[in-house]
Amino acid sequence: MFSSTWNFLKRHKRKFVFAGVFVGGVYVLGKYAQKKIRDMQEHEASIYMAQARRQFHFESNQRTCNMTVLSMLPTLREAIVHHLNSENLTTLLKTKPANKLEIWEDLKIISFTRTIVAVYSTCMLVLLLRVQLNIIGGYLYLDNSVTKNGMMPLAPPDVQQQYLSSIQHLLGDGLSGMITAVKKAVQNTLGGVSLKQSLSLQELELHLNQIRDQVEKGTGGSTHRPLSWYMMPDEENTLAAQACGLTANDVITIKLLNETRDMLESPDFGTVLSTCFNSGFNRFLDNMAEFFRPLSEAQGDPVPGTAPDSLSHVSLPVAKIIPIVNGQIHSICSEIPSHFVQDLLMIDQVKEFAANVYETFSTSHELQK
Repeated sequence: MFSSTWNFLKRHKRKFVFAGVFVGGVYVLGKYAQKKIRDMQEHEASIYMAQARRQFHFESNQRTCNMTVLSMLPTLREAIVHHLNSENLTTLLKTKPANKLEIWEDLKIISFTRTIVAVYSTCMLVLLLRVQLNIIGGYLYLDNSVTKNGMMPLAPPDVQQQYLSSIQHLLGDGLSGMITAVKKAVQNTLGGVSLKQSLSLQELELHLNQIRDQVEKGTGGSTHRPLSWYMMPDEENTLAAQACGLTANDVITIKLLNETRDMLESPDFGTVLSTCFNSGFNRFLDNMAEFFRPLSEAQGDPVPGTAPDSLSHVSLPVAKIIPIVNGQIHSICSEIPSHFVQDLLMIDQVKEFAANVYETFSTSHELQK
């Protein structure tokens, strides 16, 4: 029996050797595959955790953006009212002066100018802060995750403060320039409209569109600047102001400002800004529509369920429209979340653009620049 078994093994020796090698190889390959799978799982888990951490940081950054916008709106409103103080004119009208008509004409121009400026500047404030805080947020994410090896931080605290202080241009020279451009456009469009003339909501919208064309496109002979200038000064002015004695932080700040300017001058930003303008002016017209609804002759109350088309049949004298327009700044530039600001913050294009900015500046390849 043992002899026959031994003969069988000798005859099939190669097969048994091959089988042994095969089984051993399968075992080794199995172990190798298990290790590779385990490595892949750990790598995927690491990527997932990094993505989750960055997503959490991004969402937190957007909440900071929203809170910052709301906190700055009172300052913006005060700056606009300071330059376009219609309250002084309304107080003067109560004294029944001899030049009453002239004062009403001034009030017409100032009321429309300050409300239109409020729409423009609020939209710009929302987007400019979105860009700035997401650039800073992206760099802070890198500072906290990939630059702990002794490298200089991409956004030191002093640089953050210096960089974010550039928002003062929008509240200062930028706002003054915007007021000049808008006031000229309002004068061109509404200067010849009589206080007694009645306007429907649709006619008011047509006048508003004419003003917007002059401000945004430079039509009608109105002084036209690139819209980005109202948010940031020209590059050469920024560099000239700091031409001597630049510190390391100054260099970083200028780099951030240049990157921001590139964003503001990009076609994508222009598209998103235009979308914000449209949303803002549509909300303004929606607010105005409440005063153009037909009134019940019996009670003087708005007729419930009024169809939008019926608004075209309602007209108000310009003299009655002026105080309504004049008061809109308080709902537009309100630190209490209003429909106007909420509409801007919820625009999908704004969210997508903010995400793209954060993505650009929170990836490690920026370190090579």
